[in-house]
Amino acid sequence: MEMKITEYKNLLKSRLKEKRYYHSLCVADEAKRLALKYGADPDKAYLAGLLHDITKNSEEKEHFDLFSQYGVILSPIEKSSQKLWHAMSGSLYVKNILNIDDEEIISAIRYHTTAKEDMSLFEKILYLADFTSLDRDYTDVDIMRILVDVSLDKAMKYALTYTIKELTDKGAAIHPDTIAAYNQIMLKEIQDDI
Repeated sequence: MEMKITEYKNLLKSRLKEKRYYHSLCVADEAKRLALKYGADPDKAYLAGLLHDITKNSEEKEHFDLFSQYGVILSPIEKSSQKLWHAMSGSLYVKNILNIDDEEIISAIRYHTTAKEDMSLFEKILYLADFTSLDRDYTDVDIMRILVDVSLDKAMKYALTYTIKELTDKGAAIHPDTIAAYNQIMLKEIQDDI
């Protein structure tokens, strides 16, 4: 990794609002904790957690400049949901601007909002750390925090169910990656019961 953690923190302070910077620190701590618990690289998990929202407070122009520069074409759902942009642009920023060439980190950042089918241990850790970090206070966060210490797969099922319900309640479109992740978990559960 080219920059030291202190330099990354200074960069984040210059790019993020104070609340988002605090969230990034909390996700980094939770990702490291989960990595230690489940057998992933804790330093790498901390770094991914720290950088996962690096473009969250960016203007629309920066997102679309990154998409254009690195050949990313948004689907209609992605175009219509600004909340998804930072995961895609963030992974591009980390890879191409910060020159971090670790594919696990890049992919975990890319899918920390939508999830996806066939998630790796590392991707699940970042996705769930974002859900259960110390600063989170949504309904059911206490249940999520219990589940994440019991089983990553049980926590993933709950998190995806929660997300899909929240999106349908709002009348929002659901990204196909989220549906694919949910379906894979449910099909595995059905097969395990047979």
